[in-house]
Amino acid sequence: QVHLVESGGGWVQPGGSRRLSCAASGSIFRVNAMAWYRQAPGEQRKFVAVISTNGDTNISGSLKGRFAISRDNAKMWSLQMNDLAPEDTAVYFCNIALLRAPDSDYENYWGQGIQVTVSS
Repeated sequence: QVHLVESGGGWVQPGGSRRLSCAASGSIFRVNAMAWYRQAPGEQRKFVAVISTNGDTNISGSLKGRFAISRDNAKMWSLQMNDLAPEDTAVYFCNIALLRAPDSDYENYWGQGIQVTVSS
């Protein structure tokens, strides 16, 4: 089994910054990609950012220039969020696509989510 734990959430004032981290634990043979999603109240979960094992990144169009994703090590990645606005308030989820064994299929795992609230 693979477990993901997010950290770094909380309250931040508009214009502020926040850095979320996600740590994976468990048996991992190979990681395909690490990502972040978010879900605002009353909305569906939406893609935020992804980073592949070769370092390629993709940020949701509306968030480019404010959000950045990075890989800290083999089992940890982060989301740097700058110039935050109230509409960034959401539960943020980390996600990983990986192989647990050489001959296994790719699997997706999710963290439990962490709240980020942007308000004055």
